[in-house]
Amino acid sequence: MLNWQLARILTPEQFGTYGIAVLVVALLEIFTETGVNVFFVQKEGELKDYIDTAWVVSMVRGLAIACLVLISAPFISTFFNSPESLWLIILISFVPFIRGFINPAESLFQSEMNFKKEFWFRFVIFAFDAFVVIILAYLTRRPDSFIYGLIAGALLEVVLSFLMIHPRPKLSFEGAKAKHIISRGKWSTGFNIFEYIFRNGDDIVVGKVLGESSLGIYQMAYKLAILPITEVADVFGKVTFPLFVNISHDKVQLKKALVNTTVGVFILLMPILFIILLIPEFIIHVALGDQWLSAAPVLRVLVIYAMIRALVNPALTVILAMKKQEYLTIISFVGTLTLFISIFPLLSMYGIIGVGISTIIASAVTVPFVIYYCGKLLR
Repeated sequence: MLNWQLARILTPEQFGTYGIAVLVVALLEIFTETGVNVFFVQKEGELKDYIDTAWVVSMVRGLAIACLVLISAPFISTFFNSPESLWLIILISFVPFIRGFINPAESLFQSEMNFKKEFWFRFVIFAFDAFVVIILAYLTRRPDSFIYGLIAGALLEVVLSFLMIHPRPKLSFEGAKAKHIISRGKWSTGFNIFEYIFRNGDDIVVGKVLGESSLGIYQMAYKLAILPITEVADVFGKVTFPLFVNISHDKVQLKKALVNTTVGVFILLMPILFIILLIPEFIIHVALGDQWLSAAPVLRVLVIYAMIRALVNPALTVILAMKKQEYLTIISFVGTLTLFISIFPLLSMYGIIGVGISTIIASAVTVPFVIYYCGKLLR
């Protein structure tokens, strides 16, 4: 909802400039992922002893990302031929640094299935972030309003994670525990790298080839297409992941839960899919304003991609729950490879719509692999 409000204040080019900065930080966060969150949810026995070491690892990771962002900022700005993005990239380096201080016990919300407490925790942070962004955007009409909001939200999350969540970490580090966490997370890192490229490779190509304005239009169409669909899928994923972990030893029960979850996602999302396919111009007019109407054709394409992703998400959650991150890495690699094989010829033939078509092809190609690996695990 925040993006829809700001779309009436900022231009597509400004959204594209902000999008470049976000792409940089997201990439570096993926490459330095430790897998702590998944490790805590997949816990076997008491893991509270790992909190101190996980916190130190998180802080070091945040500092490393911030330094890499600062070093790479001029090169990224030049790559996208976007001098306007340089300041935003430098500014956004503060976000991962601050997030490094968040209490790692935050992951216990999910492992203990305390969704009510997590909802209010996230809602307060989001509301504060949104308040800062909206006020600054109205006053300055500048895209760095987004980043000041991210910084404010990150600071508040650090404070709340120590006030509301126990245990609280101390400055203590054990190499053996850090090695165990990172070793367990290595396949998660591999999966996340390919998943990042799969989900953001189209943005990188659009930003590089077509420029900031086209990137802003494409990203807004993507958000509009994927938000109602993936929000449902993500809620299912957060709720079912710890559940799937708890019943992973019982394949009959796990298979039944997977089927029920997939059917539930399908029933909830099909009406949304048809509405977006039928009246994309009206949705854009109401949500964003007429300056974004050129996003309507690509919105029709991207909503199909979003639907495919949502429907395979429960199966991916089962694979993760059964600790087969290597399967997820292979699936994501196949999707990424297909994306980059198809994206350039389709871009040259159909422009920005061709980029959207390439995401559908890439996601569809992964479906047989998801079915195969799920069948193998549940057989």
